[in-house]
Amino acid sequence: MNNIMVCVTKQKTCQRLIDYGKKLRESDDDQLFVIHIAKSDDSFLDNSEEGEALEFLYEKARDAGASLTVEKSDDVMKTLIDIVDKNGITEVITGQSGEKEDKDSFLNRLGEYLAGKARLIVVPAHS
Repeated sequence: MNNIMVCVTKQKTCQRLIDYGKKLRESDDDQLFVIHIAKSDDSFLDNSEEGEALEFLYEKARDAGASLTVEKSDDVMKTLIDIVDKNGITEVITGQSGEKEDKDSFLNRLGEYLAGKARLIVVPAHS
């Protein structure tokens, strides 16, 4: 059984990541988790655009047969790692970061943690 975690932002372009995760499901037993983590000081649902974006994410997750988790955290890496461990995640899907790719980049550090636990799949911006 595969447990697939798709990491998303509130942007509507995240549908492509959810669709990618859905394609990785090999059986009805495979589970799909859509995760959004906001910084604790981020305004949350204080404006209609955020509300619309989260509603969009909820609908896309539901359509893909996924559960949507939205959390607030000042330590995004720790929160993601906790979710991976708690749910026995086998694949982690993220979008390509605008961050410079070096050994200290977020995706590199996440990949190092996941080594031997789960496969990190970085979906290019234009796939």
